[in-house]
Amino acid sequence: MASRPVPAPGRPSGPPSGHPSPFPHSIGHPPGYPSGHTSGAGIALPRAARPMELPSVHGALLCVALPAFAVCAEHGQLTGDGPEGVYAAGRRLLSRCVLRVAGREPVALQGRMAAADRAVFLGVLRVPGDLGPDPGLAVERTRSADGTERITLRSSAPRALRLPVEIALGTDLADLGAVASGRPGPELSASVHGTGLRWTGSDGRSVAVTADPPPMDSLAAAGVLRWEAELAPGAAFTVRLRVRGEVATRPGAPSGTGAGRPGGHLLSEARAEGDDPRPAELLRCSVEDLRALLQRDPAHPADVHLAAGVPWRCGPVTAEALWAARMALPLGTRLAATTLRALGRTQLSGTGPESGRIPGPLRDAGPYLQPRCTGVEATLAFPVVLAEARRWGLPSADLDELLPVAERCLGWLRRVFAGTGFVPDPVPAGPWRAETQAHAHRSALLGADLLDGCGRPGGDALRDGAAILRERFRREFWIEDRAGGRPAVARTPDGRNRPEMGGWAAHLLDTGLLGGGLHAPGLLDRAETEQVARLLGAPVLDSGWGLRSLGAKEPGHNPFGHRAGAVRVHETAVAVAGLAAAGHEREAASLLRGLLDAAESFAHRLPEMYAGEQRTAGGRPAPHPAACRPAAVAAAGAVHSLLALAGIRPDVPGGSVSVHPLPSAPLGAVRFSGLVVAGEPFAVRVGRLGLGMVEEAAEGLQLGV
Repeated sequence: MASRPVPAPGRPSGPPSGHPSPFPHSIGHPPGYPSGHTSGAGIALPRAARPMELPSVHGALLCVALPAFAVCAEHGQLTGDGPEGVYAAGRRLLSRCVLRVAGREPVALQGRMAAADRAVFLGVLRVPGDLGPDPGLAVERTRSADGTERITLRSSAPRALRLPVEIALGTDLADLGAVASGRPGPELSASVHGTGLRWTGSDGRSVAVTADPPPMDSLAAAGVLRWEAELAPGAAFTVRLRVRGEVATRPGAPSGTGAGRPGGHLLSEARAEGDDPRPAELLRCSVEDLRALLQRDPAHPADVHLAAGVPWRCGPVTAEALWAARMALPLGTRLAATTLRALGRTQLSGTGPESGRIPGPLRDAGPYLQPRCTGVEATLAFPVVLAEARRWGLPSADLDELLPVAERCLGWLRRVFAGTGFVPDPVPAGPWRAETQAHAHRSALLGADLLDGCGRPGGDALRDGAAILRERFRREFWIEDRAGGRPAVARTPDGRNRPEMGGWAAHLLDTGLLGGGLHAPGLLDRAETEQVARLLGAPVLDSGWGLRSLGAKEPGHNPFGHRAGAVRVHETAVAVAGLAAAGHEREAASLLRGLLDAAESFAHRLPEMYAGEQRTAGGRPAPHPAACRPAAVAAAGAVHSLLALAGIRPDVPGGSVSVHPLPSAPLGAVRFSGLVVAGEPFAVRVGRLGLGMVEEAAEGLQLGV
C-alpha cells in the first residue's frame, strides 16, 4: 500500500493528488488513503483524495529480484492485461510475450513459483495426427524476475514433427504509476535489433528482447519472432529470451535500469525442521522473499534496504524497512546496519524543534484517527533497532558510525518529553496515540541502555522521561469497564479517550531487549498486561487466521480495512512475540497456529495483510486486493513469529546468549539452524517438553536457558 512523503519544514511537498510518486518505482497513493498538504508548522495534514483502484495481483505469480520483477498469470502468457509484464526500476520493460505453436496457444496446466525470483509454467498441445485426447507436445516455460525466459517444446509424438513457433512481443514502457492507474499508454512500434526486437520511447528509454537461437523471421510491424521447430520423437526444441532495458544518459555515463542486485550475503540461510513441517517451509519462503526484496540506494549503492513490498511499494527506505530489519536480526546484523545508514541520511539537521527527527510519509490510522506520521515511528525505532542490533553482535565500526544519529533521535525525544510528556502524532496538538507512546517508551529505555553501554551521557534523563510516561499512561490511557478494562487507542486534544480495541494493542507488549537477556518494562502493569493478553486472544480480535487490526464488534469494523479489521501480519507477529515473552503462551500459540494456517493458503508467501473475516471450517483467508505480496514486514514477521518458539535472547556485549522457549512446545519439537549471533552460526533445538538447547554458537559466549 503506497503513501505520500511528509514534507519536512522548509522542504517542498510531493506531487499533487492523483500523480505518481516522485520516486521511480513507488505508487503515490493507495486506494482511499488521504493525500497531504503542508500546514504552517510544516506537517502534512490530510485532505480528500479520489480513490484509485489498484489492480489486484493476488492471483498472479510475482517473480522478484529487485530492482526487477515480473507479474505473471498462472497460464504463463504475458498478455498486457492489467499489471502483467516485466519491470525494472519501476518501468514496464515488456508487457506482452505470447507463445503460439502451429498457430495455437498451449493449453495451460500449471503455473507455480520455483523460487522467489522464478516461476515455471506447463502447458500441452495436441499435434496433427494425434489420436484420442492425449497431447503429444509439452510446453515448459521458466521465467525469471528480469524477464529472462526459457521456452522448451518437448515431443512425445511417435514421428518427427515440424512446427511453426511464434512469439508475439510488445511493450508500452509505462511507468508503474501509470499501470496502477489504468493509463499505461499505447504499445510502441518495434524495430528489428540483432537477434530480436527493440522499442524506444519518446523519452529516450528503450528495451530490447534478444533470442537464442536467432529467429528465422523477425516481423517488426507485428512484433513477432518466428522459428521452424524440428523435433524427432522424444526430442526437444528450446528458445531463450533475454530482456534488456536502457535509459538515455549523458555522453560517457553508464546506461541501465537500476542499481543492480545487492551482492554478498546480508541474510543468513536460516532453516527449521521438526514435528510440524509448516515452519520449515514458511521460514524458507520468507528468507527467500526477504532476499528478493533487497534493493540498493541508487545514490549510495553500498547501502541496501528492504523494499516495503512488491509491486506497489519499491521506493526509498521506509519505517517498515526498519521494522523488518529489526525482526530479521536473527539472520544477521548487516541489513540493520545498512537500513539504519540509509534512514540516517534523511534525518533533519539544525537546531530547531524538528532537529533529529526522521521525515516519513503519512499512513492511514483507521476510521477514527487522522493519518499517522511514519517519520515519528522511524525516529523512535532508530535507537531501538541500533540497541538490539548491538545485542545481536553489530560490529563496533557500524555502531560508532550510527550512534550519533541515534543520539540525535533521542535528543528529539527528550525535547518532546519536556513538553506534554506524551509524543504527539502527527501534529503537536495531538492526538496522542497509544501505539506511539509504546514506541516512545521502548525507544527511551533501550536508548538509555545503548547510551550507557557506549559510555555516552543522557541515559538517566531518558529513563526519567520513560518513568513519567509510564505513570501517566497507566493513569490516563486505561479505561475501566465491567469486562476488566482496556487501553485507549488514543487521547484526543480535548482529553477524551478513544476506546476502540484492535491489533495496535500488541505494541504495548513489545518492550524490547536489554542486557542480560532481560526485557524492558512496559507501559502496562502486570494486571493490565494480563487483560490485554485476554483481549488479544478473544475471538473478536483473533480471527483464527491472525490478529484483526480492529475488533469485529467495534463500530466501523471492515474486514478489508487496513487499520479497520484486516489481519496485518506485522501486528500478528508482534503479538505472538510479545505474548510469548510476557508468559501468555496460550494466546501466542493460537495466533501463531493461525498465521501458519494462513501461510499455507498463500503458498507460504504471506501478503502484508488479508481480510480479517472469521475463520470457518474448510474456509481460507480472503486476500486483500491491494496488498503487496511479497512484503518486507510480512516475510520478516514470519521469521519473528517462528523464532518466538525458541525465545532467543542474545547479549553479545555481555558475552552471553540464552533461550527461553515456550514451555508447552505448541508445534512439538523444532530445531532452528543457520541463525547468526555475534557474527557466527547459531542453532537451537526445542524439545517436545519445551526444553531448549543451544547446539551451535560463537566461541566464548556463555549459554543459558
